[in-house]
Amino acid sequence: MVRDRIEAQVVCDYIRSGGDREAFLRRFAAARSGDFDPDSHLGRIGLANQTTMLSSESLEIQDMIRSALAGRYGATGLHDRFRAFDTICSATQDRQDSVLELIEKKPDLMVVIGGYNSSNTSHLAALASRHVPTFHIEEAACIQGEDAIRHKPFGSPAESITRDWLPDHPAIVGLTAGASTPNNKIGEVVARIADLRGVLPLREAVPTDAGPRPRQ
Repeated sequence: MVRDRIEAQVVCDYIRSGGDREAFLRRFAAARSGDFDPDSHLGRIGLANQTTMLSSESLEIQDMIRSALAGRYGATGLHDRFRAFDTICSATQDRQDSVLELIEKKPDLMVVIGGYNSSNTSHLAALASRHVPTFHIEEAACIQGEDAIRHKPFGSPAESITRDWLPDHPAIVGLTAGASTPNNKIGEVVARIADLRGVLPLREAVPTDAGPRPRQ
């Protein structure tokens, strides 16, 4: 089991040129089966992904391992040496795709809602933070006002507070949430941000005699 691209590179280096077998086994002592032998078992590899893994990273690791095997054994017969199985959860993939589409609209910032221990939510935050200022929050209470937000930066082990997070000019705020984030929590965040700017919720802004409401 590899955690990320860095650990995958260690495996790829061993595939290409071998190395210190005992050091390799120590490196992955808690992430391998007891009978794993890198000298014999890295010649034919099947790759599966954690269901909530960042899709782009998974594809990159696939290419790394495929390239390493081709470099060691040649491209001929590579199909018999390497198979990749797409085990990314469809809900996770849909959200990652939607975040990329949203980023193309060039929001001023992104708010990601969901538990800090949620893998798929953290990956959404990671994806968004590559392109735009991003704030991963657990709930509406994390938004303390226009001048402060309590959030967990991607890669940080703990929460922090960012000041003046919301621009003082009209801004486009992108919003996404983890697959298991309840709809009511999402709605509370939307209402909280709208309230900061004095924007009425749709149900209050539309008079009762105004006819059919527009679709939200």
